[in-house]
Amino acid sequence: MLDKSMKLISYLTAFVLLLLVVLILFDATSRYLFSAGSTALQELEWHFFDVVILLSIAYTFKQNAHVRVDIFYNNFSLKTQTIINILSIIFFILPLSFLIVYIGIDFVQMSYLQNEASSNPGGLTNRWIVKSLMPLAFIFLSLQAFVMLVEEFKKWRSL
Repeated sequence: MLDKSMKLISYLTAFVLLLLVVLILFDATSRYLFSAGSTALQELEWHFFDVVILLSIAYTFKQNAHVRVDIFYNNFSLKTQTIINILSIIFFILPLSFLIVYIGIDFVQMSYLQNEASSNPGGLTNRWIVKSLMPLAFIFLSLQAFVMLVEEFKKWRSL
């Protein structure tokens, strides 16, 4: 179930990335060729960028494409790598994810209750929607981390 969800989210982010490229091309063309810019379009670019980055975190972790100090990690034995993975999930990824979700929910709720909008003239409204991506992204990361933690424990026990 989680694998299918991660795959679906990866397709969604790829589509949003395509939309982002088209939007940037349109915005840059209209600004430089026709001297017609739009604050809302520029803010929408940032919102699309947020979607791509935040919703890609869990998928990147699943694909083992996240940032790590590979210069040391690759020289370790498989057992040591597995222990590092387990400890990283337990002591770094999960606590940080839970903290961001805990704080992020209040952050989104405050934005919603205040009906937060852009302070720029012609900017976008409903900022709570894009802000809700942060706790959502780290919920997905937490779920993926639990799945990988179980896999790493199985691997460690078999070594």
